[in-house]
Amino acid sequence: MTISPLDIKSSLDKAFRLLKPKRKDLDDFRRHFNTLISHINEQETEEHVKIHLMDFLKTHYHPEYFVATNRRTDFVIHTGPNAQSPVGVMFEVKRPASKHEMISRTNLNAKAMHEIILYFLEERFDKKNNSLTNLVITNIYEWFVFDATIFEKIFTQNKQLEKAYQQWKNGQKVSTSTGLFYDEIVKPFLKELDKEISFTHFDIREYDKNLKQTDDKNDTKLIALYKFFTPTHLLKLSFANDSNSLDKGFFAELLHIIGLEEVKDGSKKIIRRLPVEKRNQGAIIENALNILEVEDGLRKVPAKLQFGETKEEKLFNLALDLSITWVNRLLFLKLLEAQLLKYHQGDKKYRFLNVQTIRDYDELYKLFFQVLAKRNTDRLPAIREKYGIVPYLNSSLFEISELEDLTIKINALDDNLDIPFYANSVLKKGISKKDTSVINTLHYFFNFLDAYDFSSVGKEEIQEENKTIINASVLGLVFEKINGYRDGSIYTPGAITMYMCREVIRKAVTRRFNDHYKWNCETISDLKNHLADRRNAKDVLEFNEVIDNLHLADPAVGSGHFLVSSLNELISIKAELGIFADENGDRLSDIEISIANDELVVNYANQDQDFFEYLVSTKNDGISVSPQVQRIQKTLFNEKRKLIENCLFGVDINPNSVKICQLRLWIELLKNAYYKVENEFTEIELETLPNIDINIKQGNSLLSKYSLREDLSDVFKKDKYGIKEYQQAVHRYKEAPNKEAKEELRNFFKDIKAKFHETVSNRDPRRKKLSEARGKKILIESTNNDLFGQKKSKKDVETEVAKYQKEIDKLTKEIADIENNQSYKNAFEWRFEFPEVLDNNGDFVGFDAIIGNPPYIQLQKMGAEADILQKQDYLTYVRTGDIYSLFYELGIRLLKPDYYLGYITSNKWMKASYGQPTRKYFIDYSNPLILIDFGGFQVFDNATVDVNILVTQKSPYNSYTKTCQVGKNLTSLEKLSGF
Repeated sequence: MTISPLDIKSSLDKAFRLLKPKRKDLDDFRRHFNTLISHINEQETEEHVKIHLMDFLKTHYHPEYFVATNRRTDFVIHTGPNAQSPVGVMFEVKRPASKHEMISRTNLNAKAMHEIILYFLEERFDKKNNSLTNLVITNIYEWFVFDATIFEKIFTQNKQLEKAYQQWKNGQKVSTSTGLFYDEIVKPFLKELDKEISFTHFDIREYDKNLKQTDDKNDTKLIALYKFFTPTHLLKLSFANDSNSLDKGFFAELLHIIGLEEVKDGSKKIIRRLPVEKRNQGAIIENALNILEVEDGLRKVPAKLQFGETKEEKLFNLALDLSITWVNRLLFLKLLEAQLLKYHQGDKKYRFLNVQTIRDYDELYKLFFQVLAKRNTDRLPAIREKYGIVPYLNSSLFEISELEDLTIKINALDDNLDIPFYANSVLKKGISKKDTSVINTLHYFFNFLDAYDFSSVGKEEIQEENKTIINASVLGLVFEKINGYRDGSIYTPGAITMYMCREVIRKAVTRRFNDHYKWNCETISDLKNHLADRRNAKDVLEFNEVIDNLHLADPAVGSGHFLVSSLNELISIKAELGIFADENGDRLSDIEISIANDELVVNYANQDQDFFEYLVSTKNDGISVSPQVQRIQKTLFNEKRKLIENCLFGVDINPNSVKICQLRLWIELLKNAYYKVENEFTEIELETLPNIDINIKQGNSLLSKYSLREDLSDVFKKDKYGIKEYQQAVHRYKEAPNKEAKEELRNFFKDIKAKFHETVSNRDPRRKKLSEARGKKILIESTNNDLFGQKKSKKDVETEVAKYQKEIDKLTKEIADIENNQSYKNAFEWRFEFPEVLDNNGDFVGFDAIIGNPPYIQLQKMGAEADILQKQDYLTYVRTGDIYSLFYELGIRLLKPDYYLGYITSNKWMKASYGQPTRKYFIDYSNPLILIDFGGFQVFDNATVDVNILVTQKSPYNSYTKTCQVGKNLTSLEKLSGF
């Protein structure tokens, strides 16, 4: 038997370690633990020790989880509030003086272990209990905690031990005494065991000083101990962290400030403008609507940028678009402020988003366009003096948008309007009613944001202020819901995006290496073995390039959740393969990278597994950063930037979703923004963000004028540029240093696309027919019929002219319908919008992975939009069907041969008659690999739709699909990782 003791930190989920415990909870824990220790008398009986320990645990578990004795077991923690709930945690307690019965770090073959094994087998074999999570042996001071899955593999699945247990229990041994079971069955079994037994071990006497101290400053060592004893850890409860939970109070109050509300509409929740009687002039959207009406803003907006049927609906959508743009910027800046405060260890001079600094919308306009949009050296002297600590980020988020340019900017809003406080405002806590009646809207917004913690993942620390954490993932959820206000948005849980990205991307990465090196690896583990012996810098950079050239797209990108999860997965894969390296190809062996609860977690590969933090200190007029810390942060930033620029692509019909997705990716980079080393840090300037907006585009993914097989070689033959120049221009755009450079490149792209359109349009056979019809009509009208002795009557000529004119009119209309049809205004041309997936001849090669959660909309409810889609030659189109079937077909079309798609959609295609063409399409055009049906488990909050996950490959069907039907007994989506 191999014994592997772990410390407390190693046993805790990494994402759980990063959740900040509240000061009050930690203080209560310390008080209760001190009470427990004060009651212990080493000479007392086991019974007394057990009672004191149960009293301590009840302070943490009652009333939700029942703590009580249980037959032979000293005591247990149930998974529910009463004894009828299954047992989750089992305890074997020894008094401190009973050292001969207690196990140790080097010897597990003692009576305490024999006893807990017996109790475990009774629960598993006799009670059929599959809810066990942990088994604990303790003498109050020393704690040995075994994960139930370890016991399951070693003891329950051993047929020899099971047979011996059953014979003993059934009286088929010479005695049914427990002594015989311990001494003659379990003891020799453990002695001969050739497996590893891992467990968590700690001695609370090591925490004696921390438990008894009164100084809060040194409490961080208690965090891991406190978390270890929580129900979340010992009962393995799924926990809501920032990545997948939305604070309802934050969301409702944010909507109130904007001027929106969430209401129930049948089986879904939708976002809408407040009813007339509840509207507040000071709300951002109402303020914007008022100015837009006064300035006749709608008249200035071209029809292609207007959404809605009535003037009121168009105005509202315009105001919503502008409001989301402004709120996006403010929330991004709040995250930036939190990041700067974290880097500078809480130095308050880095707080800039407050009433004292920004008193009105004019000042906010300056912050957007005269601070964030300009390098420090290019700012006006007064601006530079006031905002010297605010870095330039080179993000198009702080460029004046097209709609702002056409209509109004944020400084047009009325500064003097107030808004009443939200009924359950977070700001009302501890404030008198008189002070919470009305408040200036901008001031309200700043104070509201300040009531929350916008910190990103960082060190293990205590939450001294009772503030709810709001991070990038939560903001993505917020705006996914706002953007989907018409239909009720469905936000994909983090456990789902993690699982799907893992399944799809690992297959795609393995396939890319196989294709590139002619290997035959089946898994990432196989790949790791191939790479293990080739670790010099040149090889590492070459291997990185293989992954950096993988192309992944989400055709209905929404807030970008799948792209963010994909980014994390790609980074994690590089780390697992041992090729996560700096720009010189030197591997970062001093850190470990993993994904926990949909967040990328970076920790040092040391004994304490401390989390990585980027901290700076003041040095003369500049700053100082540890070279090791600087190298790690810079590498994380550059790797994320490379992957975002090269690998991740998205399209969405909603222009606001496109903005949110771009914002999410910028925020992921912002998490690892680093100060430049030039001039020994005397110039305090963060590394700028790339122009990733070119990877995330607005359009109707399902609608295209041109086929993926359309030949565009004529375009490049006629002009001075080729496909290489197009690809290089896109790359230059991502690194363009200023607005002027970006605008020049945008014009270049417009020129290329115009030539694409012209070339393909001129190739339309209808145009040739139109030209021929016109020629014949002219010939009939102008030919001297007497010349050839073929005299035609005037009536015959007019009839023939009319015939050709009718054909001309028909062809002209058909061509105009394609060119000018409003239904095609959002058509997205996959054929040439992403040159990264074109080969050197300009032919469409395709993506390595398609992943996402496409919309579920019945086609018969889409009216004219469905009519247009019917003309797109989708084999899965059925008028009574759903739009997600078309997304399946599109996704497979967009793939390279042999590469992978992963979607989560409604599962109705599996049984409904309209799904027959979809089922046939999967078999005819792909190789379904994994199908998980959630028929009995509700994956989405506030949505009753039954869904499935499908992972398929663009290759001939091999007649084997791994399937799973999830029932209501699934307690947590995190358990998907074991499928």
